[in-house]
Amino acid sequence: MKIAIEAQRIFRKNKHGMDFVALEIIRRLQHMDTVNQYYILVAPGEDVCLQPSANVSIITLRCPTYPLWEQVALPLAVRRLKPDILHCTSNTAPLWGKVPLVLTLHDIIYLEPRQQSSASLYQNMGWYYRRWVVPPVLKRCATIITVSRFECRRIRETLQLDASRLIAIHNGFGEHFKPIEAPYAVTSRYLKETAYLLFLGNTDPKKNTPRTLKAYGLYVQQTKDPLPLLVADLAPEYIDQVLSDIDMPFIRPLLRFSGYIPNSDLPALYSGASVFLYTSLRESFGIPLLESMACGTPVITSNTSSMPEVAGDAALFANPTDEKEIASLLVKLLTDSTCYQTMVAKGLERVKAFSWEATAKATFDVYKSVYKG
Repeated sequence: MKIAIEAQRIFRKNKHGMDFVALEIIRRLQHMDTVNQYYILVAPGEDVCLQPSANVSIITLRCPTYPLWEQVALPLAVRRLKPDILHCTSNTAPLWGKVPLVLTLHDIIYLEPRQQSSASLYQNMGWYYRRWVVPPVLKRCATIITVSRFECRRIRETLQLDASRLIAIHNGFGEHFKPIEAPYAVTSRYLKETAYLLFLGNTDPKKNTPRTLKAYGLYVQQTKDPLPLLVADLAPEYIDQVLSDIDMPFIRPLLRFSGYIPNSDLPALYSGASVFLYTSLRESFGIPLLESMACGTPVITSNTSSMPEVAGDAALFANPTDEKEIASLLVKLLTDSTCYQTMVAKGLERVKAFSWEATAKATFDVYKSVYKG
């Protein structure tokens, strides 16, 4: 087989969820399959994190915008390469082309009612682009991969797709996510305290940042010596506006801001955290759940969408719209040592069910099922 894989953003410096999923699957395919030919189609970037090998070629395509890259540069490159399969990894794909298409559709959040939005211009443009591109692209997909059984049901029911064209393949987590015995060498670059809580957020409304901060404020009010909260990937100016909106300016001195955290630093930051807060309104999978549990850090997460499927019995679950419930669970974890140790042990056991090797193998099985040669 000749397999072309769209991985446009894997070389960008500040990678996020879908970028890591594509990168990790490609790395495992490169290791496990030395027979078939792979063409990895990328945009230029600072972090050249994948190297070619005997049967893996990396092809850099230059184009000024994401839509033009995907709708012009990518299909032209595919037409030159003449692969047997094109796998687009990040929700969207070219609107035209004759090569059998496999699409990883991580979610269809773009089709759901929007929360009150503080989304950036870039996020809004992406939202409209997906609404325009995805419905017609799905009609020409040979197979649609998504990342959880929950999302598989949502896609099937919302878009009235034949179940035979859909498959759920769980994500994995990096092997470097494991308990770090002396994390302070890394965590000290982000905050001076050795005990803290961790929240990975962004301005996307689904991340539920205002309610999570309000829950933290309620915890602070109930606690004599509250732990500081390390807030990742959010600007202090944005947080200041949120604190004003929720009328909790008093927690500002307890917040620590890291900016974007490189993936290589995350294991230490998870390991150093007393609790990880992952209280999103909506997720299609939730890789940080696995990362935190693999590092031996207990998780408070939401009882909605994919999060119970991924976390199993290894997390404490709250209604993400109920700040009092989130705060109550936080107090419970930090005061009940039996509960705390139980969650740590269950988390370390739960992550054994997930790996990028399993994800890559299942993805390769999809390629074999689509291949017409």
